[in-house]
Amino acid sequence: MKKTSMMIHDSRQQRRQFLQQAVAAGAGLAAGSVAQGEDGSRPLPDASRAARGVIETSADVVVVGGGTAGTIAAIQAARAGASTLLVERGSELGGTMTVGGVSFPGLFHAWGRQVIAGIGWELVRLCVEMDGGRLPDFSTPTGRQHWRHQVVINPFLYSLLAEDACQAAGVKICYYEFPLAIEQSAKGCSLDIVGPGTTRRVACRQLIDCTGGGDVVGLAGFERLREDEIQPGSMLYKLGAEFQAGRETLQAVYVHGADSSNSVTRTEANLTGRRSVLQRIRKQRADGQESHLAKLQPEASFRESYRILGETVVTVDDYVSGRVFDDAVCHAFYPVDLHTSSGVRPKHLDEGVVPTVPLRALVPKGSRHLMAAGRGVSSDRLANSALRVQATCMATGQAAGAAAALAARADAAPLEVPLDEIRKLLREHGAIVPGMP
Repeated sequence: MKKTSMMIHDSRQQRRQFLQQAVAAGAGLAAGSVAQGEDGSRPLPDASRAARGVIETSADVVVVGGGTAGTIAAIQAARAGASTLLVERGSELGGTMTVGGVSFPGLFHAWGRQVIAGIGWELVRLCVEMDGGRLPDFSTPTGRQHWRHQVVINPFLYSLLAEDACQAAGVKICYYEFPLAIEQSAKGCSLDIVGPGTTRRVACRQLIDCTGGGDVVGLAGFERLREDEIQPGSMLYKLGAEFQAGRETLQAVYVHGADSSNSVTRTEANLTGRRSVLQRIRKQRADGQESHLAKLQPEASFRESYRILGETVVTVDDYVSGRVFDDAVCHAFYPVDLHTSSGVRPKHLDEGVVPTVPLRALVPKGSRHLMAAGRGVSSDRLANSALRVQATCMATGQAAGAAAALAARADAAPLEVPLDEIRKLLREHGAIVPGMP
């Protein structure tokens, strides 16, 4: 299959004009300052400042995307002492695990030992415990049934716990918002962020793209990778009895061509997925089978779109050989899992092999104030089909959050921060780091 890499170029002038028109039409009032005044006056709450014009603020770290990776990146950055802003286009955290309905994250264990832990594992375990659920027996080999070590969680509870952990760490959450423009300087990034009735201008030292498709990396003008054909997504649902959250998984239909790159393709994926579910309901009703729709996820879940072109590209050979990169910051573990129009035939790793993810795969090539984590990490297509799963996304999110917090503190680029410092911080927050006891 032909592989292509694409460079995204956007007109900053057009975006700036759009923002100016939006502000003028929406508020028509002068922007209020968010800095504490010399007279000791305190900033207005966001709701009040939004009514007056542009909300101007700053943060050490901004994370865009509150899904599997982004939630963990934000918590890690904030727990490390960085002022952190989490921007999420939807209304809740968790992404694929909650809105998408793929509420059985894995894999945290390999060959009889845990290889991914940290903040993501902390939330997953707490979710199972609070819900009265059960963890799999990780000591029992799965053979080629890797899904037996995936953890069934209650997605509704997970979204509450993720939000609570963010707020406890001091993360500021901005729902219903997304960047429209990004400008870079020697000191960091400036973002124009918009949402319904809201225009926000944010200055930050480090920016983390956890959109799943390198949306922010592309907006900033850095190169991304993708193929002409992408894996199908899924629309998750249940026919029959009431869905038992945290006790069972959902049914799914493929959504071929599901592309999360923009609102047009997202809309088409949702329309296609819902139409397929409706067709199934009609068919089962006509056949006299169970046709009661007990659950339908609000969005399709996506497997593939863009990946960043990083300082290192993880190849499938790197992955299946278990290469331990010099700058490895986390493990990964899952079969090579490429879905096609005819289904999926996972390619399992040889016994004992545990891949790693390097820090340089989280850094867009040529950038200083930008990282990416989750599904969009720098990798070839086959490696990405394994790296995209939830446990690994959580691990890369935590690694990016730690590196960004330390880089912001040192006024440096992530790759200028001593690797030992990043690894030490990750260990302090419960992560398992390759090569560290």
